[in-house]
Formats: sequence, C-alpha cells, structure tokens
Amino acid sequence: MLAGVHIAVGAEAMALAARAGIPLDTMYDVVTNAAGNSWMFENRMKHVVDGDYTPQSAVDIFVKDLGLVTETGRALHFPLPLASAAFAMFQQASNMGHGREDDSAVIKTFAGVDLPGGKP
Repeated sequence: MLAGVHIAVGAEAMALAARAGIPLDTMYDVVTNAAGNSWMFENRMKHVVDGDYTPQSAVDIFVKDLGLVTETGRALHFPLPLASAAFAMFQQASNMGHGREDDSAVIKTFAGVDLPGGKP
C-alpha cells in the first residue's frame, strides 16, 4: 500500500513539475535532497527522468496489490482514500496499455505533459 501510494504521488509531483515547465532532472534533484524524498521516489522517479520504463516492477503488479488492499478495506468497512486513488491511477495506466511497463509509467496517466523519451 505504501509503495503504491508513494509511486503514485511521486508521479503526480513530477507531472506537475513537467506541466510547470520545470526540467524533471531539476525536480528530481530538489526532491531527493529535501524532506519530501522517499526511497520509492528516488528509485522510481529516476526511471521517469531517464525515460526508461523497462519493468523492474510492473504497473499491473500494483493493480493486483492495491486491488487486494482496497478489497480488504471494503471487507472491513474501512475507508482507504489514498490507496483507492493510487489504485485508480494504476488501473488507468494499465487500461492505457502500460500494464507491463515499469510501475513508474503511472506518470503516463497525466495528459498534457512532456516526458523524457527513451525506452517504452
């Protein structure tokens, strides 16, 4: 749950930076040297900066894992708003054809941002 949410929010931050015209390598350097850094951001958003979506862990793995988490929350009648939002983002990325790409490809759900080229 925590890994999926960290990747999703990291992608959101990087997409916002791209939309604002901030170079993603600059954004990466700022975040990785600030309080907002996490291991998942540092590891996965480097893939975005490099434009390399070769799977280390795939989008569809988080569709499965976050699906299990949200099902557990529903079974326990316990709301999981952040995990549910991250789950929806990973589902969207999978539905867009990115399911077998690295889980950092969840950033591709944001329309209107220019991402570094590279490996699909």
